[in-house]
Amino acid sequence: MASRVIPVSPFDLVLFGATGDLARRKILPGLFHRFEAGQIPAGCRIIGAARREMDVAGFQTFVTSVLAEFAPRARGKDLQQFLTMLDYVSVDARGDRGWDILPGKLRADVVRAFYLSVGPALFAEIATRLSRAGVVTPNSRIVVEKPFGRDFDSARALNRELRQCFAEGQIYRIDHYLGKETVQNVMALRFANALFEPLWNCQHIDHVQITVAESLGVEGRGAYYDHAGAARDMFQNHLMQLLCLTAMEPPSRFEPNAVRDEKLKVIRALDPVPQSDIVRGQYRAGVDSGSYLQDTGNPDSLTESFVAMKLQVSNWRWAGTPFYLRTGKRLRARLSEIAIIFRDPPHAIFPQMDNRRGNALIIKLQPDEGITLRMTIKEPGPGGMRLTEAPLDMTFAEALGAEIKVPDAYERLVMDVIRGDQTLFMRGDEVEAAWEWIDPMIRAWEESESRPAPYDSGGSGPEDALMLMHRDGRRWREIEA
Repeated sequence: MASRVIPVSPFDLVLFGATGDLARRKILPGLFHRFEAGQIPAGCRIIGAARREMDVAGFQTFVTSVLAEFAPRARGKDLQQFLTMLDYVSVDARGDRGWDILPGKLRADVVRAFYLSVGPALFAEIATRLSRAGVVTPNSRIVVEKPFGRDFDSARALNRELRQCFAEGQIYRIDHYLGKETVQNVMALRFANALFEPLWNCQHIDHVQITVAESLGVEGRGAYYDHAGAARDMFQNHLMQLLCLTAMEPPSRFEPNAVRDEKLKVIRALDPVPQSDIVRGQYRAGVDSGSYLQDTGNPDSLTESFVAMKLQVSNWRWAGTPFYLRTGKRLRARLSEIAIIFRDPPHAIFPQMDNRRGNALIIKLQPDEGITLRMTIKEPGPGGMRLTEAPLDMTFAEALGAEIKVPDAYERLVMDVIRGDQTLFMRGDEVEAAWEWIDPMIRAWEESESRPAPYDSGGSGPEDALMLMHRDGRRWREIEA
């Protein structure tokens, strides 16, 4: 199978926070990979912007060291050509330094993309200064990372400030989960195949499980994480987006606002979640690792590192079918997946069917992207009708061939920004609706000052999370790499 690469139009991309961790690990290597693949034309320009004082040669040296670490294939002619596309300006986001130089770095006849790989406290400030500098044109786009606000009020205020400088159609609120190949395949699986969509409802699906598990703790992010917690850091954005793509109705056409309209309907159809259907946890110390309280340096912290909850989507498609969502740190393995668990056949003609686990469609997001369909078949051999389970497995790296390199999520999303395609980005009203739904739950936790349930590092989370499903006669899928 051949991979098609469609080059984008010429652009100037200004990368604020160009010397920061995200730029080093993801954005700069991603841009090189797209250039290496032939998607970025030679006439494009990447302008680093940060507080650090350096000249263009210094930035080229910095990027060379970054690519040596995070894109080790970067060498030879491709690397040298990529470096010629780089420029740099030293900018103080909260001061005047550099803002008079930036306009002279930009061309008038190409797409302008301003990527804010900086702390969220600087989003509005930089947008305002870009507007004052006169560099915002009708062909400009601004990209902002999560977290987009801390609650409904702050998200609405940030939306208002950004819209004073950019139109809604120019604002790209990035969630890298939406750039994953398998996440987009949720839509292809449902809406491009006649096989699954007729079964994608409460008549045929028993329940849905969405898991985003991390094996690491809060290393290096303790101060931020203790201020945010799992609900703000993961639930309001990543898990909410996975839920929306799984539960949404078919859009009238595959275009940005049609898709985002349907996602918004899912959020607005969510019932309030009672505290009895929510479990919060904090990881204990492990054999070779500290506890959450030690990692954050806050022995009195009431912030959760794990959240699980049972959700109900109140519409005709999903009435009575629960969605179980969980996310946590320092769990048994790094794993992200969506599991669609189908109902059993209405009549069991084989005795063993009373003990079977049923059909399940497993959409794996990481670490290995792919799709698995769990089927019940006859066990080979004589001696009667014995049933067993067999997976129909499609791991993308194996199914598509070694010549197909699945792009990193950031590679895809940055190219979508240049193309002006907002399908995989969150709209302002979508972000606000998500905060409006989860705010009452977070506020209730903070007001109660209840301590999250402890759980073992390297485990599956608190016992209460297991009971959340056991009381419904169900069980979580194992967290396995």
